[in-house]
Amino acid sequence: MNKIVLLGRLTKDPEVRYTQSGACAAQFTLAVDRPYTKDGSREADFIPCVAWGKTSEAVGNYVHKGQRLLVEGRLQIRSYDGKDGSKRWVTEVIVNHAEFIERKEQQAAAQPAPQSMESFGQMVPFDEEIPF
Repeated sequence: MNKIVLLGRLTKDPEVRYTQSGACAAQFTLAVDRPYTKDGSREADFIPCVAWGKTSEAVGNYVHKGQRLLVEGRLQIRSYDGKDGSKRWVTEVIVNHAEFIERKEQQAAAQPAPQSMESFGQMVPFDEEIPF
């Protein structure tokens, strides 16, 4: 089984392109935090992702640099011949599903919206820190 789930922040706005046949593709990179190290520092992995179809249109229209995104997909490793004739390898995540973790106004305010009973049934911000 080849399945990947990532939660990270976009390093820049997604690049949306259309193929000659009219298919939409969005390329973006997610910065995914690694667990804390023993000395308390934190590192991140920068993972290239590609979304197709309706998912790519949604990502391209509604997600911007710095916003958090949860993606589910599969790992793909492919090769191609470079202009200089050398073989190049590309590792990327092919996104099947993406969920927006925060709204634009939440990112602009840099604080989560207050939780109330009115938010029942609406998207609630994801909290990475679990108390147990």
